[in-house]
Amino acid sequence: MKFFIDTANLDQIREAQDLGVLDGVTTNPSLMAKEGIAGEQNILDHYVKICNIVDGDVSAEVISTDYEGIIREGEKLASLHKNIVVKVPMIKDGIKAIKYFSNKGIRTNCTLVFSPGQALLAAKAGATYVSPFIGRLDDHSTDGVELIRQIVDTYNYYEFPTQVLAASIRHSMHIIKCMEVGADVVTCPLSAIMGLFKHPLTDIGLQQFLNDYKKLNG
Repeated sequence: MKFFIDTANLDQIREAQDLGVLDGVTTNPSLMAKEGIAGEQNILDHYVKICNIVDGDVSAEVISTDYEGIIREGEKLASLHKNIVVKVPMIKDGIKAIKYFSNKGIRTNCTLVFSPGQALLAAKAGATYVSPFIGRLDDHSTDGVELIRQIVDTYNYYEFPTQVLAASIRHSMHIIKCMEVGADVVTCPLSAIMGLFKHPLTDIGLQQFLNDYKKLNG
């Protein structure tokens, strides 16, 4: 399973990259705004900075919701760097644009997916990734991980090449649950990745080893 970090913060991306387990980055307009990145050229420049840190796919999101606008933005984003994947919303014109991009060899990430039917449309259109938002489903008393399982099963059955990218990951257990149902990718905050390190028995065992060594070696 691939690990993507869901942020526009360069320091966090560098930290995740230094761990040696990072496979890519996802971003969105909200994450850019959180870092104070404003203005089209500044945003484009920031995507290039991200691509220069991580040797993997970087999802860059369009903000247009009409077909022509999505195409125009997507082509500009794709031209920035070979690592760019154009992130397109799950809407009618978005699916049309994904088909266009697929025919042009431009990789895409269909975002804001909340149902198996939406995931099916994205795969039929040729999306490289589909991003179901499991945390937001959990917020509405719906099992987000179950949606991942349904999509994985559907794609495997019909042999769609589209990768299932579990998004809106809130904590480390989400990562484990997505692993169990066969998600291809999880994109999450750095804190969720770091949480995988933690187990009290690891801490206890390490301290015991150190104590025993100190007794014998001073």
